[in-house]
Amino acid sequence: MKSTTIRNLVILGGGTAGWMTAALMAKVLGRVVSITLVESDQIGTVGVGEATIPPIQNFNRALGLDEREFLQATKGTIKLGIQFENWSRQGTQYMHAFGGIGKNFPFCDFYNYWLRARAAGDTSSLWDYSLNCQAALANRFAPLNQIPNTNLPGISYAYHFDAGLYAQFLRRYAEEKGVKRIEGKVCDVASNSDSGFVENLKLESGDIVEGDLFVDCSGFVGLLIDKVVGSEYEQWGQWLPCDRAMAVPSKSAERIAPYTRSIAHTCGWQWQIPLQHRTGNGLVYSSSHWSDEQAQDVLFGNLPGEPLAEPRIIPFKTGHRPEQWKKNVVSLGLASGFLEPLESTSIHLVQSAATRLIKCFPHRGIREQEVAEFNRQSRVEMERIRDFIILHYKANQRRDSDFWRDCEEMVVPDSLQEKIDLFRSTGKVFRDYDDLFTEVAWQQVLIGQGVLPEDHHVIAEGLSEGQLKDLLQSLKTLVQGTVAQMPSHEAFLSGRMH
Repeated sequence: MKSTTIRNLVILGGGTAGWMTAALMAKVLGRVVSITLVESDQIGTVGVGEATIPPIQNFNRALGLDEREFLQATKGTIKLGIQFENWSRQGTQYMHAFGGIGKNFPFCDFYNYWLRARAAGDTSSLWDYSLNCQAALANRFAPLNQIPNTNLPGISYAYHFDAGLYAQFLRRYAEEKGVKRIEGKVCDVASNSDSGFVENLKLESGDIVEGDLFVDCSGFVGLLIDKVVGSEYEQWGQWLPCDRAMAVPSKSAERIAPYTRSIAHTCGWQWQIPLQHRTGNGLVYSSSHWSDEQAQDVLFGNLPGEPLAEPRIIPFKTGHRPEQWKKNVVSLGLASGFLEPLESTSIHLVQSAATRLIKCFPHRGIREQEVAEFNRQSRVEMERIRDFIILHYKANQRRDSDFWRDCEEMVVPDSLQEKIDLFRSTGKVFRDYDDLFTEVAWQQVLIGQGVLPEDHHVIAEGLSEGQLKDLLQSLKTLVQGTVAQMPSHEAFLSGRMH
């Protein structure tokens, strides 16, 4: 492969993906690499990625961002988890809450003790022992270092924010760190006739932007990764049946809930994401089951407040590029692949890919081994997240539509089916080393979707019935007492705003 020292990095496309990448690259590599970002104000961004997962805190910390400034600039709110409604059956709900549940035991997770108690007639919910879930449902939040006299390990949280405002916030940060922004639309791309490497971008203005390494953040278009270097796209529609989203903002509800809502309907699902100044709403659906008109009726019939704009329709194809990095083009964000926003992974995938690129960043030339390792890690990450999302569709007991019946009957990847079978028969679930989602996350979704184990771990038999009862009662009391000391979510946000 090409042996030129990498001195000039060019990012094509702004939006959340482009500016997250530019900000991180500038922070880490700004002294040794020149960074240019090309974007056009004429080209809109998808901009509906408004919910995140806890690793976003690591990203913000790596940049040295102040949480108060960040929340102010992005109209951000706190996210403690995702509440899934009507997913297992109509009328049911459960939360994929961040953080731990119960108490940490060596070799045997807490839910095994709950399973044992449940088999003996205990009627408590697994989520009675989740601090995150109970705080979310009570509309309360505070970092645990602000709560005196609690023995709980901590509260884990992420954010909801306006993706467009986050991109602007990061743009200011990146430009202060030396990133050069060029306004313009690409009209031609020059590639080396021998290597096929991209050499420069020609803009409609006539400007030429040269680079050694190009990061494609051009969204679904994939201008460089698809149109120029020809990286194939592997579709996963056979497992993820939805192919369209409709998004519309609405007025804020009086109560700003510290969690995302995911509400299943007959042919898809709806998100509700509370921000300080509005609520983000959308419907993810299958175009072979619903027309756009039917989808709009469902979405507008279930808004928490008055709509603030016309709905936007976003067609998509779930899947990814096995070669996320090809030649001297690395695709990030929607240009690299798309998994529907059910578990709020889109922004995280930008973060992890940008971090991976820094770890694999080429020095004196792009090496095949480096590219192959980057692509291997990217592929495994996407497949693990894919399986977790498929689980929500596969493990349902709804019988009210062909959509849900087809989901329940579909043949899923072996990697997922083996997990489901092991959990159902033994109560055991194991996280793969490179899985984004923890064992506790898998436990919550499996149990929440109605996959109840036939057994529990033998270690859970080590307590007497009295000890087990005392353990559960004391944990429940501890969670409730800690939640009671927290301020409301709105009071926390108000405190952060002043």
